[in-house]
Amino acid sequence: MTVLLRLLRYAAPYRARLIAAFAAMVAYAAASAGVVYLIKPIFDQALGSQSQLSNIALAIVGVYLVKGLGAYLSAYLMTDVGQRVVRDIRNEMFGHVLGQSATFFSRRSTGQLLSRVNNDVNQVQQVVSQTIGDLVREGVTLVGYIGLLFYHDARLALVSLTGAPVLIYPLVRLGQRVRRRGRRSQEQLEVLTHITAEAFNGHRIVKAFGAEAREQARFEDASHRVYRTNMQVTSTVSALPPLMEWLGGIAVAAMIWYGASQIGQGRLTMGEFMLFVTTLFLMYEPIKRLSRVNATLQQAMAAAQRIFELLDIHTEVTDRPGALPMPRPRRSVEFRDVSFAYADRERRKVLDGVSFRVNAGEIVAIVGLSGAGKTTLVNLLPRFYDVTGGAILIDDQDTRDATLASLRAHIGLVTQETVLFDDTIAHNIAYGRPAASQGEIEAAARAAHAHEFIAMLPDRYETRIGERGGRLSGGQRQRLAIARALLKDPPVLVLDEATSSLDAESERLVQDALQALMRNRTSFVIAHRLSTVRSADRIIVLEHGRIVETGRHDELLARQGGVYSRLYALQMFGDGNGPDADSEASAARGRAGTSSRATAGQDSPAPALEDR
Repeated sequence: MTVLLRLLRYAAPYRARLIAAFAAMVAYAAASAGVVYLIKPIFDQALGSQSQLSNIALAIVGVYLVKGLGAYLSAYLMTDVGQRVVRDIRNEMFGHVLGQSATFFSRRSTGQLLSRVNNDVNQVQQVVSQTIGDLVREGVTLVGYIGLLFYHDARLALVSLTGAPVLIYPLVRLGQRVRRRGRRSQEQLEVLTHITAEAFNGHRIVKAFGAEAREQARFEDASHRVYRTNMQVTSTVSALPPLMEWLGGIAVAAMIWYGASQIGQGRLTMGEFMLFVTTLFLMYEPIKRLSRVNATLQQAMAAAQRIFELLDIHTEVTDRPGALPMPRPRRSVEFRDVSFAYADRERRKVLDGVSFRVNAGEIVAIVGLSGAGKTTLVNLLPRFYDVTGGAILIDDQDTRDATLASLRAHIGLVTQETVLFDDTIAHNIAYGRPAASQGEIEAAARAAHAHEFIAMLPDRYETRIGERGGRLSGGQRQRLAIARALLKDPPVLVLDEATSSLDAESERLVQDALQALMRNRTSFVIAHRLSTVRSADRIIVLEHGRIVETGRHDELLARQGGVYSRLYALQMFGDGNGPDADSEASAARGRAGTSSRATAGQDSPAPALEDR
């Protein structure tokens, strides 16, 4: 009942339509009872009188008209309310899921979330738009029939309904079983959706490793589990109508036996007896429908329970009370004693006491081995996660004191895994500025070296690029992502290995585009290939979530036995022990020494840029 009442709260804004639908249901039930009520005068009065028969015939036509209008209006209005409720639930789910933090998405697959938003909501759609309407309409009709029976003969009505209490127990027990198996069915369908999405998204890897048969076997196994669970549900649901009919048959037999004795004693007329018999037979249909409604309702409640479980999860990063819009950054970005640990059982720190300051317009490269915490570090800047210790400040303002929308409006992001949408090139470039003019879009594309290949496409900027930009090459996708960031014009930029996995020609074009993008912007560059960060104003070396070295390329390379020099030698020369590695490091140390002598007596680098 808690789940059902929570579900029905979504219908509260549409109470006027619900009231109208309920009035139509009452009219339907009254007309249904009216049809039966006319049976008694037909047998007792009209069969011997032509005038009476005509009046009753007209009454029957009028009653059926009211019944038909009641059925139509109640069905239409309830479906309208149901569709509105389902629309609201689906919209709320989508917004709720999309607003969750990166931690939420890391714990759930796309297939699981799709199953909740689509399959579970579809189950609820049937119950809200149709089942609840049937429940009320058939329930009111049944009450009307029962009231008619008691109105004519209370004793005969009690005899006719002797089997009613016996119906309650099997209905409750079978309903509980349907709900359990319905939930299991939804869970199995979730697994099936996950397998499907995973195989379709990774279709190239599946084909490359010849795993089609293995994926087919996984899908068939999951599909069979869905089939088996659904058949268990069907078995339970199908048992309800025959059970109802059997118990109803017992009631009819008892009523016929008792009614015959009452007619023999003159206490009951033939018309009254026929009214009772007809009413009981007409009651079968709403009773059978109600049994099916109960089964459908139980399945939908299992789906609604899963929906509300998802809606009750709150891992999103939200605005603090009193958060204010952040003005455009002009001075610096500072990481002040930042620590971060994922919310798992181990609570192992990914970052531990990271402190540094980047002045406006500087380019800072962040390097280190895999797992050092590089991507986590830059993900904290737009608050995809919140720090678990310390603070990130932009122009000395804690980012948590600014609204998320204003913070993220000032940050541009270009990642290794380029995310584009199945839309036109123009819409993808203007994703961060939907109101941008065609001229601004083309200017951004030219600056990103994308205009040349766009101009060769059949529909130019109106060309659709397919899911995730699948109709373009890797370099073309990356240049569109850079054009998108250029058009947004953010003062702070995050580049997460934006040139990896590209051929030499594409990398050259992308590097040129990145130089244009980084000009006069505060840039954080994650680089696995150290050859791409030589021109950075500062390189920060992470190891096990801590800063172990900072400096320019030549300075870090000149440090004998340093982490950066080892990483550089390992990438350039394989094992890091070859003679070329030593000569490169020696040359770098010489350049660093000359540089330090040349700058003797001058101001040292600003302390704000040093590792704190």
